[in-house]
Amino acid sequence: MTEGWKRGFVAIAALLSTLAIGGCATPVGPGYYYRGEALRPQSVEMAVVENVRPVALHGPDTGVGTVGGAALGGLAGSAAGQGAGQAAAIVGGAILGGIIGNAVERDANRRQGLELTVRLDSGRLIAVVQEDVGEPFRPGDRIRVMSDGYRTRISH
Repeated sequence: MTEGWKRGFVAIAALLSTLAIGGCATPVGPGYYYRGEALRPQSVEMAVVENVRPVALHGPDTGVGTVGGAALGGLAGSAAGQGAGQAAAIVGGAILGGIIGNAVERDANRRQGLELTVRLDSGRLIAVVQEDVGEPFRPGDRIRVMSDGYRTRISH
């Protein structure tokens, strides 16, 4: 196997690994709980949905996309030219790869969400934003509002 083929193989493997890691974000809708939330009491209040509005949820920027993209870009740049030209190609490839990798991670972590405005039975009006996992909510629906003092969820 030639040196160029080895570099190409490594670049493809690194790209696939970066995309796989970026796509591992866990949903956080009403039916998903972290292990630490199990066996913890939650207060439950009944309410009626007043309004439902779609929103975009942006995940955390972990830096995995930027670092992975920069590594791939630098690796690709190392295959170009020799000497000072190769050094410039490595730096340029790393910068461009980092920018592209960051954009890929940002898009992979974006989720659809819902902003639910609800009127609690106590009369108080609150809004809760959560991931849209396909549970339909419409104005007038009777729902449950569950909160442990840190996270609040809405479900039917």
